[in-house]
Amino acid sequence: MTSAKPPLPADGQQDEVELRLGLEPEVPLETARDGWDSKVEYFLAQVGFSVGLGNVWRFPYLCHQNGGGAFILLYVVLMALVGVPLFFLELAAGQSIRQGSIGVWRHISPKLVGIGYSSCVVCFFVALYYNVIIGWSIFYLGNSFQYPLPWEKCPTEGNSTVKECAASSPTAYFWYRKALDITDSIDETGEFNFILTGCLLAAWVIVCLAMYKGIKSSGKVMYFSSVFPYVVLLCFLIRGVTLDGASEGIKFMFYPRLEIWADVQVWRQAATQVFFALGLGFGSVIAYSSYNPRNNNCHRDAFTVSGVNFMTSVLATLVVFAVLGFRAKTIAAECVKRNLKALLKVTSSAPLPVLSINASDVESISLDEYANWYSTQGMELSISDYNITACSLEDELRQGVEETGLAFIAFTEAMTLFPGSPFWSALFFLMLLNLGLSTMFGTMAGILTPLTDTFKTLRNHKLIFTICSCTVGFVIGLVFTQRCGNYFVTMFDDYSATLPLIIVVIFQTISVSWVYGADRFLEDLKQMLNRPVPVIYKYLWKFVCPIAMLGLLGASLLKMILKRPEYSAWNREKASKEDLPYPDWALAVLIILIIIASLPVPIGYIHSLLLERLGQSPADTEARYTPCATTDTDLTPLSTLPPSRDDLNSSHPLLEGNHNSHLQNGHIESVESSVL
Repeated sequence: MTSAKPPLPADGQQDEVELRLGLEPEVPLETARDGWDSKVEYFLAQVGFSVGLGNVWRFPYLCHQNGGGAFILLYVVLMALVGVPLFFLELAAGQSIRQGSIGVWRHISPKLVGIGYSSCVVCFFVALYYNVIIGWSIFYLGNSFQYPLPWEKCPTEGNSTVKECAASSPTAYFWYRKALDITDSIDETGEFNFILTGCLLAAWVIVCLAMYKGIKSSGKVMYFSSVFPYVVLLCFLIRGVTLDGASEGIKFMFYPRLEIWADVQVWRQAATQVFFALGLGFGSVIAYSSYNPRNNNCHRDAFTVSGVNFMTSVLATLVVFAVLGFRAKTIAAECVKRNLKALLKVTSSAPLPVLSINASDVESISLDEYANWYSTQGMELSISDYNITACSLEDELRQGVEETGLAFIAFTEAMTLFPGSPFWSALFFLMLLNLGLSTMFGTMAGILTPLTDTFKTLRNHKLIFTICSCTVGFVIGLVFTQRCGNYFVTMFDDYSATLPLIIVVIFQTISVSWVYGADRFLEDLKQMLNRPVPVIYKYLWKFVCPIAMLGLLGASLLKMILKRPEYSAWNREKASKEDLPYPDWALAVLIILIIIASLPVPIGYIHSLLLERLGQSPADTEARYTPCATTDTDLTPLSTLPPSRDDLNSSHPLLEGNHNSHLQNGHIESVESSVL
């Protein structure tokens, strides 16, 4: 005779019974969270995100402007003292807590949740203009399949060369007039550039297709987009060092001018480059590491990825300076020929002193011989209607060039001098396209991962959310495809990301080292990695990094306050660049962007305080923040029962003091894996 089963208690009674027995009430779990298919995939994703367009033109541009070898040395110092420790902090936090940036900072303290939202906003701002740069690369890639290249020679109108092109250069004319069709100032909006609009649409479609399955799809794309740029850089390096003038360019790169260390703004630029190079504050590093198994050696990853990033910057700078040396020597040699031919023409019609140089044998005269002659005799000559110039190789190397102009003007001009220039041009812009896309994937992960981890609705409709995010990004990005769009790209790049990122990283560092506690965090990492972490990180996180970040923030704010922000505009009549101050309305937009990106931090803090005043716990107000399970093969077997409360508290120090809210937020991995 079968005995009757006792009636099942109601849900609330069931939870009460389980609590009396020392057990946790069962937590409803979502579908298992994605993970990397291999360590190689994860490594390529982190490298692909950190190694981007900035390594190929921002870092070489800063070296070019700020003392070459002296800037590189300063960059290494800041990378070691600030960059690597903060990069390791983000890797460790994401891997330990297994959430995106919102969940990580909510986990440490509900008052800090705004840090994660600020990271998402900054990522969104960066994605808006970064994809425009990818669109430019697509435009140039499409135009590279022509011979001769369309920017190799000036176009003609009737029987004469276009005046604007003749007064500048073919590459500058193509960039400003054909590619951007730029206005003379940011006040002149102009109509849309439909070709660039199509390129921007193509860029967003590529990003959407790569991200539609999250890291399961983007991780596979990384095998090509992260590796291909290194193949191209090596090809360019081999080709570059064989060019005449490459050695002069490389010497110029490494020659240290240590006096630049006295300039506070150089320190500011070096520190900012460390930020952008490693992707600090974006939340993308946290997002990528959150998909790792808990025993992954993130300490080694921090050094490996940082080292690869730095070596890539040096490799790209070697390539750029070798090619710029070739370009400078070619221009200087043409200048010598032009001057000597003018001398020969003048000597036949006017009396001149006996020349100490054989002007009739132009081809055999080297730049050094010409420089010696110019310093002793040439500069003393006075010839009507013609000015004999120095034709200095170093002056050509020192010639200023804007950041984007380094890739789209100076480097592009040098490639027109290569044999088989369309091949090298296509290779170069295909490399830029892949560098941009791999960084863009990480930037989108910094938006999608924390939001889908936080909100159940978005998690259940991830594909729709991804498509909608890309669509919104394209629509807002149309601002940058106007004829004045390049000026907005500069504004976003200089201000909408830099200052908010610094603020976010300051709060991140203080949150871990002072709010949560550096000693406690190091102990957590020791248990997670099964090895002690050097205690030096405690002092770097608590003192060195916050002081450095506050100094960087102060220097950036002082620069804005002491000198009205300016942008570089192209003047059609003068066929040259000129620095113009931002108009009042643009300054207002600039300030609004900074406020919008920074506002979630105080809002999150005030919101949490108000909830405490009302007597509500974070768990009560975050009922929709459902657990996000993570499969992990190295954790407790699936058949194991959930551990007791005591076991949970002892197994993971990060859970101490906030147990109930963390259980609801899905941060207890051993429970998640056992229920799964």
